[in-house]
Amino acid sequence: MYRALYRKYRPQTFEDVVGQEHIVKTLQNQIINNKISHAYMFTGTRGTGKTTCAKIFARAVNCVSPENGDPCNECEICRGISNGSIMDVFEIDAASNNGVDDIRELREDVIFTPAQAKYKVYIIDEVHMLSTAAFNALLKTLEDPPEHIIFIFATTEINKVPQTILSRCQRFDFKRITVEDIANRLKKVAVSEKIELDDDAALLIARMADGALRDALSILDRCIDGNAAVTLTVVEKTVGVCPFDELAKVISAFAGHDTAALLEFYARCRQTSRDAASLFSEICSVLRDMMVVRLSCGTSNLLSYGGDRLETVTKLSEMLTLEEMTRAVTLLQNGIYDISRYKDKHIMAELTLIKLANPQIGESTEDLQARISRLEVLGVPSAPRKEAKASSKKPEKPKPETAKPAAPTAQDGELNEKLIKALSLTGGNAFVPFLEDIVIRFENGILNIECAKDELAYSIISTPESV
Repeated sequence: MYRALYRKYRPQTFEDVVGQEHIVKTLQNQIINNKISHAYMFTGTRGTGKTTCAKIFARAVNCVSPENGDPCNECEICRGISNGSIMDVFEIDAASNNGVDDIRELREDVIFTPAQAKYKVYIIDEVHMLSTAAFNALLKTLEDPPEHIIFIFATTEINKVPQTILSRCQRFDFKRITVEDIANRLKKVAVSEKIELDDDAALLIARMADGALRDALSILDRCIDGNAAVTLTVVEKTVGVCPFDELAKVISAFAGHDTAALLEFYARCRQTSRDAASLFSEICSVLRDMMVVRLSCGTSNLLSYGGDRLETVTKLSEMLTLEEMTRAVTLLQNGIYDISRYKDKHIMAELTLIKLANPQIGESTEDLQARISRLEVLGVPSAPRKEAKASSKKPEKPKPETAKPAAPTAQDGELNEKLIKALSLTGGNAFVPFLEDIVIRFENGILNIECAKDELAYSIISTPESV
């Protein structure tokens, strides 16, 4: 019978555990120095090695001839624990055995000495699922356990475990495995399976695993599927992720306010049954990388890739301001929420893309900040002098020859530039762009701003708030 890769290549010794050196070393030293505690708490995200380390530890403490804290995996005890023939090591799923009666049965069983091994080891997975009464029933046993008992608790939600339990355990926090470590492990597995695994494909699988080696092996298992080689294209098609080149075109499209290109892109994705929420999440990941590149001056220390992709991300980061990137991420995350909330998710997805390419239709704080930042980058152009429209300008009366203008500077636009600068400094950015379509004159100590009443500029400038 075929065995999944994550089962086939589960570490059998502490040396094989990936990315948890700080925990492995401590456990090995405890076994070597015979300073074994009665209760351990393993916490961390999924797929980081909690249950694996618990099983290795259970064999190591009972092994007849341990080697540097590792089980030999050859003696009768090690083989019996591995194949389940020795009943002194118990694996309990707290999700389905979370009642107080289950813990009472456990308390009655711990008083008996091991049948064959040196220690009775109880591995309780997802211990946070125990009820309050079950935790209380377990307290007395943890406080004064028999000498032949070792408890190993594993949980992904340490915050749900009572402090009374935590204070009686040695706690070990399993960290997320780095992308490089996962990619290297995948390459070793590929060599053992006699398949070719491209570096780019290994990195993509490692990034998708999000720090969980078990998830990475499961993805690789899907991608093999009888293929002699696993390439980047194979991984993208198998998992259903959007190619990076397509994501780069999407960001270029909304940076250029090309709504049609975004809608055509989504239509193609919909035709291939790609999930809109996953698509938005992938775009957010690229935007995150763009912000990292912008803020870290182009260095790749915080990124898990380099080469051509880093160069592309750097070029994309120069197309948008930080405010525009922040607005895009906010819109996409809100779009993911709306897709799951409304019945017609495709309309909500298209509406999100339309908002993405048209910042002028938004009224949120992020939208306003994005528009202001774009004005600051491009600069506000000086308002050219225009002849007043006949329908909106009253005929001027002839002026006496003695009247002299105080500071006529409208001809060269200098007055317009000064006015725009002054308005910007006093918080008038909201109506500065409308000054392009009006005529400004300074005559006889009076500032005249002329525009038609039907123009938007008139409605904005004539309000008391603007004055």
